[in-house]
Amino acid sequence: MILTLDIGNTNMKTALFEDMEMRQYWRLSTNRNRTSDEYGMALMNLLNHHGIDKGAVEGIMMSSVVPQINFTIEHMCRNYFGMEPMKIEPGVKTGINIRYENPRELGSDRIANAVAAYELYGGPCITIDFGTATSFGAISAKGEFLGGAICPGLRLAADALTERTAKLPRFELVKPEAVIGRNTVNNMQAGIVYGYIGQINYIVNRMKREMNVPDVKVIATGGLAVLVAGESRVIDVMDGLLTLKGLCLIYKKNAGI
Repeated sequence: MILTLDIGNTNMKTALFEDMEMRQYWRLSTNRNRTSDEYGMALMNLLNHHGIDKGAVEGIMMSSVVPQINFTIEHMCRNYFGMEPMKIEPGVKTGINIRYENPRELGSDRIANAVAAYELYGGPCITIDFGTATSFGAISAKGEFLGGAICPGLRLAADALTERTAKLPRFELVKPEAVIGRNTVNNMQAGIVYGYIGQINYIVNRMKREMNVPDVKVIATGGLAVLVAGESRVIDVMDGLLTLKGLCLIYKKNAGI
């Protein structure tokens, strides 16, 4: 089995794949203060809980947008699984031609999303990853990553609204029934959620025009995608495991599996 690790700013998503079938999926909080032993024991406990021997892990593929934690995770992989994790870096085969001005600037999670979207759903396509930041990626029919956009995530925007205003209260990030709210909390929920849906729709439609392909398939992933997908009319596919599937596909390309 292949262990995939998608390390984001808020959470570390991890899954075990056998071929391309996911066997287990877990989420851990991304904590820069945790040691390699703490992460290692957390994973060992999860494996033991599901009756999986660590020897069943044949390879590890990781993506990280938190450079400060990379050494800790690599150390954990060596100590607890006896192997070096494979990372998305120059020289690693992805099957995607990155048309970025500086390909090294492109986040490994966005590369994994592009690989999975193109391989599993075909091109041209657009990916949207609803994380701490929301990132968009455009992939051509030839499998070229053309570029994209990045904006603050829903929770980040909500936190900024309450932290930077003296009288506005903290609120639950849910979709209200109406845009015209009758109290302050409903006003804030409507502005953040429906405003965000409008932003998603505009960016996707603008990307479609720039790609000159009106029927581009749009694939969404990330924890907050569910909050937006029901109201947005531009999202065609919801795949919460898109990044992890991409990591598994990239590992297979490079391991010759």
